[in-house]
Amino acid sequence: MSEVKLVATTRTEFGKGAARRLRRADQIPAVLYGHGSDPLHVALPGHATMLAVKQANALFSVELDGKTTLAITKDVQRDVVKNTIEHVDLLIVTRGEKVTVDVQVAVVGESYPGTIHVFETQALSLEVEATHIPTEIEVSIEGLHGGSSISAGEITLPEGATLLSDPDLTVIAISVPHASAEDVAADAAAADLAASQSAASAAAAEA
Repeated sequence: MSEVKLVATTRTEFGKGAARRLRRADQIPAVLYGHGSDPLHVALPGHATMLAVKQANALFSVELDGKTTLAITKDVQRDVVKNTIEHVDLLIVTRGEKVTVDVQVAVVGESYPGTIHVFETQALSLEVEATHIPTEIEVSIEGLHGGSSISAGEITLPEGATLLSDPDLTVIAISVPHASAEDVAADAAAADLAASQSAASAAAAEA
């Protein structure tokens, strides 16, 4: 994953009023912490940060006072009504360091005709190098029949990744959809109506 470069400035004012002023200036309050250092309270560029946190497990390269720090997102606080970002927590990391992240599972291929796939688990917990966090884990369901399933331990992980989730955890299940009683009744009624209309048309033709 490429690094997302952000230029930060140090925050000297705190509280709701100061945070609102930052957001009006298209900046987002954030904190950088980790590795035993004191938390760094910073302001990040609003639009660039908003785009960056849309990427799963984005790796940030934060420039502050001429020094660059690598970090990953640990928490994004949003306004529940406006869905705007109110605050970002960033965890400081170093190259070669192992971190724990949740990575989304993505399906590739098509299961056997007439079947559907269902996610039992949307993401897996992995231990990976901080600078090589995968954006997703691809799982092939090509040709799988109904009743099949794929567990976490059966999935081929990206190079260098270690599975932390339970290996027996079911990730994807393949099933054959069954029609509901209402659907069956509706189909039967439609068939009866078609049959009666056909019979009426035949009788009219003979007359």
